[in-house]
Amino acid sequence: MNMPSRRIACEASCSMGRRRMVRQAGSLLLLAAAGFRAKARAGEAIDIELAGTPNGAEVWFRPRGLLVPLGQTVRWINRDLGNVHTSTAYHPDNGNKPLRIPDTAKPWNSGYLLPGKAFSYTFDVPGVYDYFCIPHEHAGMVARIIVQAPEADAAALRRATDASLPQAAREAFIGITQIMKERRID
Repeated sequence: MNMPSRRIACEASCSMGRRRMVRQAGSLLLLAAAGFRAKARAGEAIDIELAGTPNGAEVWFRPRGLLVPLGQTVRWINRDLGNVHTSTAYHPDNGNKPLRIPDTAKPWNSGYLLPGKAFSYTFDVPGVYDYFCIPHEHAGMVARIIVQAPEADAAALRRATDASLPQAAREAFIGITQIMKERRID
């Protein structure tokens, strides 16, 4: 093989190598972008519906039990056309209720949500969070969110404060163990 034909062969194979490298780099960029989009989706708010029967005889949060990662935002949406609802943490700052969220967590109270309205809260402290609907607590409209994992004394804290809750509320809570096992309970 003479010198010019080696050069042409090298240019052809080098060119093919560059093309392959550009295609692979492009593929990696597409995969990275897809991974970024997946992470963005994972960080979206989780919706919890506040709802009830048309005559208002039954009311609920859906899901009633939920396990979420640290930093998760939850959005409560009132889907009940016939009622106002709240999402309110069990905390002394909210109507002198018992503390049933982690000690260092900030309590929330959505205020009254008219039909179609929503409220969001980001969970930045691990532990168990019990919450209720102000006008419907006596009807058992309560729910529980576990962020990452329950604190060591979570079950004992709940047993100690159960007597201060309406009977329907006490009976409506989903157990901590069941939420940890099933992750979401409607």
